[in-house]
Amino acid sequence: MRFGLILLVLLFAVAGAVFGALNSQTVDLDFYFVNIALAKGAALLFAVLLGWLLGGLLVYLSLVVPLRRRVRRQARQLRKHEGSAQAASGVADATAAPEHTQ
Repeated sequence: MRFGLILLVLLFAVAGAVFGALNSQTVDLDFYFVNIALAKGAALLFAVLLGWLLGGLLVYLSLVVPLRRRVRRQARQLRKHEGSAQAASGVADATAAPEHTQ
């Protein structure tokens, strides 16, 4: 499994290097305030990485944060119910009549 993953990463690294070498022309990016001249390969790599990061951030904010909040709320409720159950069992033990055997 690990060997296959390493092989896959190396394959994509080689494909990226070939892609960058074949697309070495520069592209001018105009961001209204700033003009940047990048190679096509670098511009595409930047766009893919930015999309990957923004997608991960979107998933984190829309799924992970609400699920963590839900888990915290349920853990708090569980502690509350466990505390009340222990208190109830402690009261039941204290009120039970002790048995005297002679």
